[in-house]
Amino acid sequence: MNMNIYIETYGCQMNVADTELIKTILNRAGHKVVENPEDANIFFMNTCSIRENAENKIIHRLDNIKPIKQKKEQFIVGILGCMAEKVRDNFIKNYPIVDIVVGPDEYRNLPQYIDKALQGGKGIGVKLSRVETYDDIIPTRDNNLLAQISIMRGCDKFCSYCVVPFTRGRERSRNFDSIINEIKQLAEQGYKEVTLLGQNVNSYRFENKDFADLLEAAAVAAPKMRIRYTTSHPIDLSDKLLEVMAKYDNICKYLHLPVQSGSNRILQLMNREYTIEHYLRIIEKAKTLMPDIAISTDIIAGFCTETDEDHLATLNLMNAVKYDGAYMFKYSPRENTKAYKMVDDVPDIIKTRRLQEIIDLQQKHSLENNQKLVGQKQIILVEDFSKKSNNYVIGRTDNNKSTIVELNGNIKFGDLIEVEIEKVTSATLFGKYLKHVE
Repeated sequence: MNMNIYIETYGCQMNVADTELIKTILNRAGHKVVENPEDANIFFMNTCSIRENAENKIIHRLDNIKPIKQKKEQFIVGILGCMAEKVRDNFIKNYPIVDIVVGPDEYRNLPQYIDKALQGGKGIGVKLSRVETYDDIIPTRDNNLLAQISIMRGCDKFCSYCVVPFTRGRERSRNFDSIINEIKQLAEQGYKEVTLLGQNVNSYRFENKDFADLLEAAAVAAPKMRIRYTTSHPIDLSDKLLEVMAKYDNICKYLHLPVQSGSNRILQLMNREYTIEHYLRIIEKAKTLMPDIAISTDIIAGFCTETDEDHLATLNLMNAVKYDGAYMFKYSPRENTKAYKMVDDVPDIIKTRRLQEIIDLQQKHSLENNQKLVGQKQIILVEDFSKKSNNYVIGRTDNNKSTIVELNGNIKFGDLIEVEIEKVTSATLFGKYLKHVE
């Protein structure tokens, strides 16, 4: 039976890319993915479980859709993605409206699980794989300018706070040629930018090729496309990779390099494998090779046993690097991780205070970095209308800074335009259109 299916996606870019894979699998099976939940017979949530708040969002959403389930004669509810394996028993036991629970390595079997649910059963598939990469499935993309390509799945790092190895499995890399061929096809279809995705792209390995080789091949295969990537782990980031970034103009000069803490003691407890000294050497090398590079990071406030001294070390690191942006969070224990067995001994009120100090300092650095761009010329790829007005468009600079420009009759989505930066906030640049760039 062919069904109308609505998918809500939560979490990171990997989940967005997974939803694009899921759409292809469902379309092949004869189902139709719809844009509005009211038109659906099946309601899927593609979930994240990195932080506790993510799970609370899904539970709250289940409460919201319960009345829809009760009203419609046939309405299937499914939990997909990272949360599926982790809390499947809780969903099946405590949320009977959930009919399907499928993890990130079982998407190929979704049509069968749908059939089982339609017959009154529960479609459960949460087994993790050591080989699944979905490299033979072309994602169904809604955006015809910007594309994301998952180059690998899973993670082998086992950072003590992180559930990814337990929810997405161990590392496995996609076929090198399949990735490059997909990039070539995207370029032929008129895509302007591609982002290579992985939990730790730096550990990509296929036969004798590493991630620097893949990034260089991507730049050569699509010389008119912007190439980005995320996310990097500092222990695997090589000089070779930075040199490749510096060598090619179409590789964007932007690096997301999570540090998590500025304290070596805390990094050791986190099982991050590097020291702050090692991390700063990477930053120095990157800035030497690419003076205009923008660098962002992840920071966790209030990890187990974190002292005021440890927190101060994080602030000192931020002052040394002066990040362009950061994802900043309070630590929350996640089941199955090594840190879950540690004592979460930093009171929430202290976590909150430390997090706010981190946020305040980051906003200061972001604003200072952006103010240096006032009066400078930047090239942006026009992506969409501004959220506040269709009289303005938004795009990003090479180094990933969101820029708003007043729309004129010559500007279209997908255009590369040169702008002069007139004013800034900590999060956004505002530019004046100068000319189109070939």
